[in-house]
Amino acid sequence: MDRLFLIVGAIAAVVFVIRWITIQRNHDRGVGRIPDAEITAAATALGLIPVAEIDAESAMAPDPTAEAVKAAIKDGSWEEGARYLAAAGRDWQERDRRSSMLADEAVKDDGWLLAWRTARPGDADAALVHARSLVYLAWEIRGSKLARNTTREQFEGFHRVLGQAREAFAAAQADAGDDPCPYIAELPLAMGLGYANERFEALWAEVEKRDPHHLAAHRAALQYWCAKWQGSHELAEEFGRAAAAKGEPGQLLSAVVLDAYFEYEIAHGDLAPGTYYSRPEIVAATDAALADIAAAHAADPHDRRVPPVRHLVGSFLYWQNRYAEALEQFRAADGYAGTPPWSYHADPAREYVKVRDYCAAQVRRAATG
Repeated sequence: MDRLFLIVGAIAAVVFVIRWITIQRNHDRGVGRIPDAEITAAATALGLIPVAEIDAESAMAPDPTAEAVKAAIKDGSWEEGARYLAAAGRDWQERDRRSSMLADEAVKDDGWLLAWRTARPGDADAALVHARSLVYLAWEIRGSKLARNTTREQFEGFHRVLGQAREAFAAAQADAGDDPCPYIAELPLAMGLGYANERFEALWAEVEKRDPHHLAAHRAALQYWCAKWQGSHELAEEFGRAAAAKGEPGQLLSAVVLDAYFEYEIAHGDLAPGTYYSRPEIVAATDAALADIAAAHAADPHDRRVPPVRHLVGSFLYWQNRYAEALEQFRAADGYAGTPPWSYHADPAREYVKVRDYCAAQVRRAATG
């Protein structure tokens, strides 16, 4: 679902810049500004990655296996893509991630995917990648600007391709069996076409009965329930709390309610973030997410679901004045900013570094008295 967050974040960035100008959200926190030189010195002393070297397109380091597959399919070897997706087996989180990566590559050049579908008519894996790639293509056509700055031709192309995607998903789901991925991949389509709540709930039921704890699916569904799409702030928080409540340690579903809290905050320009994020229920949710991260990391230090959650939790800790804990999360995920909350900003890398380095300066001050 990385692609979904980049899409949503790009659109939100325009809105956020307007809000930023209005409320002048800053890092003073009401306790006196730390000089820029001190902030820079703290970051340098800790060996934090400079802003020029931050990857604002990715949430984490590249997967070497995935990079090799990308190179192979660019050379026309659809077989490598097919083997890569098949190797995920019944690990639905991994199958979802791999099909998303392949779909993203197909948007750039779909020759290899056409060859795959021709060589293996009715192949369920190829059908999944094809359907998903149409959704990504539609959003590519629409662009990331506000509606008033998007042309009629862009909207027409957007809806035309989404219509094709709907048909493609019907085909992919016909042979899905207990695979939730063709249903998970339809979630962004539900936002684009504005599914009524009842229709979305039916789609979500298909996801949930196949994989009730799928993190990316829950985070995508949370977006649908936000006020900016087809829900409300109340519905989003209700969905987020329910997801967090059913999650076992290490499943990272605690992040879903944090998504809801974050969406509420950025939608309300009259909120003081430091006060808002320090509400007892949000602090408790942040603590639960920290425990979730620890459990997931202990189970698999290379779990690729963890870094995006670290970034989100770190931002909450920052607003709660818990600078040492925030810095711990940032250092564990340093070098990347292509994930919320940073991807909602016009300059994700710069925003991430400002917050991270401010935490570093506060930690250094506390250590030196």
